[in-house]
Amino acid sequence: MPLTTKYVFIASMDVAPEKEALFNEVYDREHVPNLLKVPGVRSVTRLRTEPASFNVGGETKRLTGAGAPTYTAIYEIDSPDVLTSRAWAEAVEMGRWPGEVRPYTSNRHHIVRKVV
Repeated sequence: MPLTTKYVFIASMDVAPEKEALFNEVYDREHVPNLLKVPGVRSVTRLRTEPASFNVGGETKRLTGAGAPTYTAIYEIDSPDVLTSRAWAEAVEMGRWPGEVRPYTSNRHHIVRKVV
C-alpha cells in the first residue's frame, strides 16, 4: 500500500467478542465513510491481527500479537490538524459508532506518524 500523504493516524483497539460483527459492520458501512468525508482524510485501510511466523537470524519465531490490539485502522491524513478539526469531531460522533460500538472497545491506542 503506497502512502499518498505525509502523515498517518493509526487507531488500534480490541472489541468485545459478542460485538465483533456489529463492530465490523459499523466500521465499514458508517464510520469509515463518515471519516472519508472529512477534509484532509485521503484513505482508510483496516487491518486485523493474524498469527504467523517469520525467520530471523536462522530461527523461526511465532508472531502472536500478544497484548497488541486485534484491529487497526490506518488513516492517511494531510496533517495532524485534521484530527482536531470540527469536521473530524462531528464525524466521529455520527451513526451507531459512539453509542453502540465505542463502549465495547478496549485496549485502544492512537498515534500519528510522519512519513519519512
